[in-house]
Amino acid sequence: MTRKRSATTPKLQETVRLGARGLGKILGDLEARVLESVWRLGLPSPSRAVHAEVIRSHEVALLTVITVLNKLVAKRILSRRKVDDLYHYGALMGPEEFQAFASRRLAEGVVDFAPSRMAASIVDVLAERDPAQLDELARLVEEARRRRGK
Repeated sequence: MTRKRSATTPKLQETVRLGARGLGKILGDLEARVLESVWRLGLPSPSRAVHAEVIRSHEVALLTVITVLNKLVAKRILSRRKVDDLYHYGALMGPEEFQAFASRRLAEGVVDFAPSRMAASIVDVLAERDPAQLDELARLVEEARRRRGK
């Protein structure tokens, strides 16, 4: 069951880039860098400030950053408002809220693909990469069962 999307819900691409890292899996690599830069800046900031943050780790032209900022506005991930004749860009969600939203969308997208096999694969991957997360998964499953009255 997928949730109905509202006019303010971020629009994420329908494909996942399995070989990418972090947010790059669900956004483009440069989109991920730009969004992370906006988060680091904290307050809504002009494009030049975002560009200055991005180029610390990735050489890119200012106009390219502006294009990406506007794409993220169109995807309802960033807001844009004019302050003293300059557009200022700010995140509509913080990192944790965005990760929770994106993780939920990802789970909704893969759960229809062999649900029991997906659950087993998640358990296997957690056991390999971070066994402590298995305890957290067990806690979350128990919490969900209690909420459902089982």
